[in-house]
Amino acid sequence: MPEKLDRITVDPSVCLGQPTICNTRITVSVILKMLAGGKSVEEILEAYPELEAEDVRQAVKYAAWVVAEEYHIVPGT
Repeated sequence: MPEKLDRITVDPSVCLGQPTICNTRITVSVILKMLAGGKSVEEILEAYPELEAEDVRQAVKYAAWVVAEEYHIVPGT
């Protein structure tokens, strides 16, 4: 994992091992789904006051890293 993602953690005993924001039970996927659904960063921070804007940025960076490193889409399949 890139060293700049210091706010993301994966712990098998927290949220079934899903990536979460450190010291919370807020998963990266919850943040990404909110963004994909049209929520702004400000709306996410209102919904989860324990988060900071950097947490949301790192959730997006984490998703980009995972997709770039682990998944390859083959055109036409």
